[in-house]
Amino acid sequence: MKFTKQDLLTLLIGLFLFASCKNPDGVGLDVDPGTAITGTLVNTEKIISTTVRESDISTAGLTRHPLGYMVDPVFGKTEASLAMTVWPLNVSYDFGTTPTLDSAILVLNLGTQFYGDTTSSKYSINVYQLTNPIVNYKSSDIQAHNSTLLGNFNSRIFPNTPIKISDIIAGKTDTLKTVKAQIRIPLDKAFIKASILDLGTTGSSTNAKFVESFKGLYAEVSKTASTGVGGIAFIDFAATNSYLQLVYKHANASSGIDTTSVNFPINNSSGIVAANIKHDYTGTPVKTQLDNPSTQYDVTYNQALVGVKTKISFPDLTKFIATYGKAIVNKAELVVNLSNGTYSYPFSAPQRLSLYRWDIAEQPANLTDYTNYVNSNPAAFGGYFDSVNNRYVFLVTSYVQELIDGKVKDYGTFIAPTSATEFQTTPSATSAARSIIGSFGNTTNKVKLNIYYTKIN
Repeated sequence: MKFTKQDLLTLLIGLFLFASCKNPDGVGLDVDPGTAITGTLVNTEKIISTTVRESDISTAGLTRHPLGYMVDPVFGKTEASLAMTVWPLNVSYDFGTTPTLDSAILVLNLGTQFYGDTTSSKYSINVYQLTNPIVNYKSSDIQAHNSTLLGNFNSRIFPNTPIKISDIIAGKTDTLKTVKAQIRIPLDKAFIKASILDLGTTGSSTNAKFVESFKGLYAEVSKTASTGVGGIAFIDFAATNSYLQLVYKHANASSGIDTTSVNFPINNSSGIVAANIKHDYTGTPVKTQLDNPSTQYDVTYNQALVGVKTKISFPDLTKFIATYGKAIVNKAELVVNLSNGTYSYPFSAPQRLSLYRWDIAEQPANLTDYTNYVNSNPAAFGGYFDSVNNRYVFLVTSYVQELIDGKVKDYGTFIAPTSATEFQTTPSATSAARSIIGSFGNTTNKVKLNIYYTKIN
């Protein structure tokens, strides 16, 4: 038989790869078949995992703000309330001669990342006046408010359903127009008249003067009046999407009485919006793990909205060279499997998880692998939900090589829910998704590290 040079090269490469595989039964597990023969596979490196509580964060300037109440059989009770600064449309705004208020409506524009039940739960949202202008905006800060109820919304929430509203046009006939999904809460007219219309132009001569007088509005979901498991809505306060709408009549020299609609904006660019977020894990398995951090459980818990996350460590990677010899890591993947039966509606799996590490000062830092792809192809780093296999896979080749070589010390690596549209290394307040993932000791849905390496001299 006659071999060409190419035939001989192919044969030798094949023999080398076959001989070097110490775990041939594992080749191809949790890995793209196209990369299944890139070196020796090791997937038995120990991973220690622990559920830990997230720290408070600032809720000023979020891309969207949470509002809702949710009862989860595993994660307990979650509630998110909103304190909102209201600004005049213009300084020294003039309501005209003898204005009469027809209606005052708090309009909250719904974002796209609602989490929870939209099928049967009813949400009772109460609105009050803030006692003071907003000066503190940590997620744990309680915003003081008056006890007098100014308005209430009691209905299901339809985050993806456009609605029709009246478009008030000065001097013309009102028309109907279609807008994105909103929560519209009628407010007490007597209060708005006394607090805004009766101020006159001097009361709104500066933004600061108006805010000092009006204080702002506070919205929370009533735990007793709401029904069902509930959920968390995310309100869009960008630009002019959310506002306080006032419709009033006033004297017009040319047409007599005219009806005018004016929107007082509530947004991140001109004023502060703050969220207060609370979790009650009493009597839940999450609380059990938080109270026993040294115990290794079969699962760990992740919950966005400044909830909990999973801390993992790789205690044996520092001994990798002593065990297997000096090596080049061709590819390393962290495979995170969801625990069976823990991700059905309304508590669906997060569409994305983040993975990051602590530096020496215990501050969050991106992995080198994420940094390598963040500008060119963030999806290559991974962390997106694989609905076929019910898992998440992260590419961690550089990070594993750095840990093996001792160039980076493992001060803690973290798996946490993040928004589908933002990769966050800080606690997320722009998502409410949660997940239950298998630990290394879980026999069916484990977290594991696939390392493909080539031994070198």
